Amino acid sequence: MLPIIACSIAAMAIIIERLWMLRSSRVVPENLVAQIWHIHRQQQLTNAHITRIRDGSPLGRIIAAGLINRKYSREVMKEAIEDVGHQVVLELERYLNTLGTIASITPLLGLLGTVIGMIKVFAEITSAGVGNPSVLAGGISEALITTAAGLCVAIPSLMFHRYLSGRVGLLVVRMEEEALKIIEVMQGERAHEVE
Repeated sequence: MLPIIACSIAAMAIIIERLWMLRSSRVVPENLVAQIWHIHRQQQLTNAHITRIRDGSPLGRIIAAGLINRKYSREVMKEAIEDVGHQVVLELERYLNTLGTIASITPLLGLLGTVIGMIKVFAEITSAGVGNPSVLAGGISEALITTAAGLCVAIPSLMFHRYLSGRVGLLVVRMEEEALKIIEVMQGERAHEVE
C-alpha cells in the first residue's frame, strides 16, 4: 500500500501543477500578436519589449525568437520559431510521462499486493487449516484492498493523463497558428488581418 499511496500523492501533485501551468490564458495570451503588431507598426519594438514578450508566456518565448530574427528572411524566422517551439512543447509536456507511468504501474502494484496477501492466506491455511473461515475471508478481503486502491489511483491518473496530453496538443496548435501569424505580419503579408 505504501507505494500506491506515494503514487497517488505524486499523481495528485502532477495533476494540480499541470492544470495550473496549462491554462490557456497563461500559455497563449489573448491578442499578443495584435499588440506586437501595433508596437512594431509604430516602430517602437525594442529589445526590452522583446525580452518582456519572451518572459511573459510560452507563446511569447516562441514569438520572441521570431522577433529577434525579423530582419532576416521568412525561412530564418520560421526556423528560429520552430527551434524554440520544440523546447516549449517539451516544457508543456513536463511530468506527463510520469503521470502515464503512475497510471500504468499502480494497478500492477495493487495486483502485487493481492498476490502477496493471498500467499499469506495460503500460509495461514497450511499452518492452521481451514477451520476458521472468518480468518480466511479477512485475509482475502485485505489482499483485495490493494487491487482496489491501485485501480482507484490508476483510473483518474489515466483520465487526467489523456486530458492533459490533449490539452497540450490543442495549445501547441494554437501557438503554431499565432507564430505563423507573426511571421506573416512581420514579412508584410497579413497586416490587415491582425488589426
